[in-house]
Parts: sequence; structure tokens; C-alpha cells
Amino acid sequence: SQWLGMGRQLLAEEPAFGDALTACDEAIRKWTGWSLLAELAAPAATSRLTQIDVVQPTLFAIEVALSALWRAWGVEPDAVIGHSMGEVAAAHVAGALSLDDAARIICRRSQILRQVSGKGSMAVIGLPMREAQAELAGYEDRLAIAVSNSPAETVISGDTQALDALLDRLKPRNVFCRPVKVDVASHSPQMDPLRPELLAALDGIAPRAATVPIYSTVTGEVSDGASFFPEYWASNLREPVLFARMVAEHAAAGHTA
Repeated sequence: SQWLGMGRQLLAEEPAFGDALTACDEAIRKWTGWSLLAELAAPAATSRLTQIDVVQPTLFAIEVALSALWRAWGVEPDAVIGHSMGEVAAAHVAGALSLDDAARIICRRSQILRQVSGKGSMAVIGLPMREAQAELAGYEDRLAIAVSNSPAETVISGDTQALDALLDRLKPRNVFCRPVKVDVASHSPQMDPLRPELLAALDGIAPRAATVPIYSTVTGEVSDGASFFPEYWASNLREPVLFARMVAEHAAAGHTA
């Protein structure tokens, strides 16, 4: 989703976007020591957007700034949905998290993820979630359903060798398979050892009731975000992303965007 140069034109031309990015820069710097604005301006030779603990806070900031821009244009959300790490920005935009708490969550989450960088893989397969789950028989301790993206598309995550073996079995059946360009197996058993450290790192965050409904892709329920304590964010990293289900519920409720 990230690309070199993202946000630069909006930063130069849209004050609301720039003000929000500047606020995110200050919030992120507190937890990382580096400058978001400097990273966005970096040339290809020195860009660090391939590093998980840089790209995730950067994407969070772009999401928050885009929401601020839309609001400046008079576009207010009736509800929000977040996809994996995108739930942090969604919770902030909905009013359930302060900017400082949201920055803390995304920064500490991504810093802790560096411990398992290079140890796992993810891939998109063209099967519904239930059928994809059946294909994981025998791999339960090494692979997991990471995301239900749509009624016909699922993301698998986990051990690289096990995932390669699964894809080799699916491809001759003409099942669509595409590796995801990441080296961290989010939403898989590889996240389990990280849970205690993440819970400790997020101790003290203070979620509050949101001003608009949050369609949680962790629980599969509509929430006001007031219960989004550290345990929720640990589950956000480990449990499957129920995106397809919540998009369907969002549409059924009459929301169109």
C-alpha cells in the first residue's frame, strides 16, 4: 500500500492534511525518535519504508491525515472499519483513542514485530475463508487464516516452508495464489510469543467511547471502542481480520462508503 513519495503533494497543497501530519510527526517521534516528515521526504536511496517499524507508523499517519482532510472538506464518517493495523487509525478517527495512545499502539506494535521479521510469510489465495481453513489441515501449528478479504479471497500466514508447500498443492488446482510482500507472519501462531511484551508496552492506554460506530474486524461486532484496552490490540495482531464480514454488515446497515 505504501509508495515512495506518498503524501508529498497533499502536504504541500492541503493545510488540513499538513497540520494532521505534523501532529502525527510529534506523536510518533515520542515513541520512535525519528521524524515522520523526514521519512516521507526521503529519496529512494535512504528511504526506510521497507522496515516494518517505519512503514506501519507512516501508513497510520497518512490514514489519519487523509481523514482530517476529508473532514476539512465536510465529509464526516457515519462509521469506520479498520483492516489489521488500520484499526488503530480507525479507532482514533472514530474518537476511541487519543492521538498519543494511537501513536503508542502503532509504534510499539511495529517495534515488537521486528523481532520476528524475516521469519514468516503471507499469501493471498482465491478461496472463501471456510474452504481455506479446510486446506490448513495438518498445518494448524504453523499456518493460520490471517484475513478474510472478501467472500472469495483469504490470506494465509505463518511458517514460510509450510506456506510454500500449501501453495504448491493449490496451484495445480488452478487456485489463485499470490505471495504478500511482507516478511512478518501477522495473525499467525508466530505472534503468540509477542503477546506478553505487547500487553506490557500498551499498559495504561485509555480508550473511550467513540463518536461513531466501529465495525471491529477483530471481534466481528459493532463497538464503541471503549473496551479497546491492550488485550484488544494483542488480539488485533494475532486473530484473523474479519474484513469481509464487517464490510457486509456495514453495507447491510445502509452505509455506502
